[in-house]
Amino acid sequence: MVVALEVVGIRLDQISQSPILLLKESEGRRHLAIWIGASEAASIAQAIDDVEPPRPLTHDLFVTVLGELGCPSPQMVITSVTDGVWEGEIRLRPGHVVQARPSDMVALAVRLGVTVGCHEEVLEEFGILLDESPQDEVERFKEFLDHVSPDDFED
Repeated sequence: MVVALEVVGIRLDQISQSPILLLKESEGRRHLAIWIGASEAASIAQAIDDVEPPRPLTHDLFVTVLGELGCPSPQMVITSVTDGVWEGEIRLRPGHVVQARPSDMVALAVRLGVTVGCHEEVLEEFGILLDESPQDEVERFKEFLDHVSPDDFED
């Protein structure tokens, strides 16, 4: 089963200063925290903030190519985590699937206005359940991020 996610935003790991992509299940309270590269974080942040570059950047170019190929609304799905590496698929149309990093999928999804999904099993294993009020949830999650490292997600 694929669960719809919302993009909460980009945060910085207080220890490593590495960007973290924060996602939340649309119809629930579980969150995913994915450490990503600085350029991917910048691309996602620009898309969230509706910043239009003077010339198309890589994700903007890919959005244009998808439209030209007749795939303006592909399905983006986080499929697994293998040895601490998050994996996903861009499902263009039946029989046409492209492997992708979740950070790239989110950068595209925000630009395309499509939802990112996640396999239930991944959300069950790596999701963080927050039960307080929305403001308390954010504060608790920030506290969690202050004390976690990418190594904590490895087996």
